[in-house]
Amino acid sequence: MKNGKVEIYINEMLNTKGALLFTLIDPEDYKSEESAIKTAKACINGGADAILIGGSIGVQGELLDSVAKNIKDISDIPVILFPGNIGNVTAYSDAIYFMSLLNARNPYWITQAQTLSAPVIKKLGIEPLPVGYIVVHPGGTVGWVGDANFVPREKPKLAAALAIAGEFLGNRFILTDAGSNPQLQHEGPVPGEMIRMVKSVISVPYIVAGGIATITDLKNTLKNGGDIAQVGTAFENSDKAYKKAKLFSEIVKEEGLKKLKKER
Repeated sequence: MKNGKVEIYINEMLNTKGALLFTLIDPEDYKSEESAIKTAKACINGGADAILIGGSIGVQGELLDSVAKNIKDISDIPVILFPGNIGNVTAYSDAIYFMSLLNARNPYWITQAQTLSAPVIKKLGIEPLPVGYIVVHPGGTVGWVGDANFVPREKPKLAAALAIAGEFLGNRFILTDAGSNPQLQHEGPVPGEMIRMVKSVISVPYIVAGGIATITDLKNTLKNGGDIAQVGTAFENSDKAYKKAKLFSEIVKEEGLKKLKKER
């Protein structure tokens, strides 16, 4: 499968910026559709490099269509679906994380959901982004829904092994995710040692998600090897979303330039 426009955009942006910021909008976490759209707009204006739409439960049908269409209408950056199941697909998107949950106990999340959704995605003309998805403890809602065999936070070699397998299987992105609001479970983002080890064994872009809520979280994620920081909960207060997105975007730019200098 040839690289599509969104994948080319991501790779070119990584080559020129060194690191990227993706904003995740889960409409179910907002008090209204308008609030979700307002936050997306604030993050776009603040410098996000892509908008993700999705969630583990409930984001489908009319709600997904409406939010995605309204965000796409105001967006000059890619709108990408972050699906929780086969119903989380809408034509009002540029691309979709075509994910295989590599550490799922249930094979449904490894290949079956993908088989069921692939014809619909192809018919709608949505660009699939092949993503090897790894859920790290505590995992949040996605861990429960996906029946994940969580990677222990103190076992970075297990995450690295899964990441190698994901790339060998043909995934062109690797994503490690600690789940939504891991701080509430007294955990936090994916540990730095794990990020470093995963990055050291793969040659594809590395996305890090889950619990990136502070400047320190963001800097640690990027300094340890994350290519793309995926942030959702931190931007949910739409009244402060623009300022935080702008701050996060500036940090991503700074750390990305440092990374490019090291590589040269």
